[in-house]
Amino acid sequence: MNKYELMFIIASDVAEEKREELINKQKSYIEAHKGTVEGVEKIGMKKLAYPINFKNEGYYVLMNIVLPAGEVDAMSKLMNITDGLIRHIFVRK
Repeated sequence: MNKYELMFIIASDVAEEKREELINKQKSYIEAHKGTVEGVEKIGMKKLAYPINFKNEGYYVLMNIVLPAGEVDAMSKLMNITDGLIRHIFVRK
């Protein structure tokens, strides 16, 4: 089990209820795959450094998690196809 920081950006046009649903979906995926969420920091809406998919703003979320190493790739692939997520990155602590 490794500790990671997971940062992801939710598109600015996603409704607030859907935004909370996306955050909870990531939490439940981690917990379902024998991981734990140590903390969630909702940074909020920020301007992007460059346009991504014709969007100039995004909602940033930072999670401190503990997850088995093999699950990171699987979660990353799932996040790539999730509607509403613009970008994500895992950083091992």
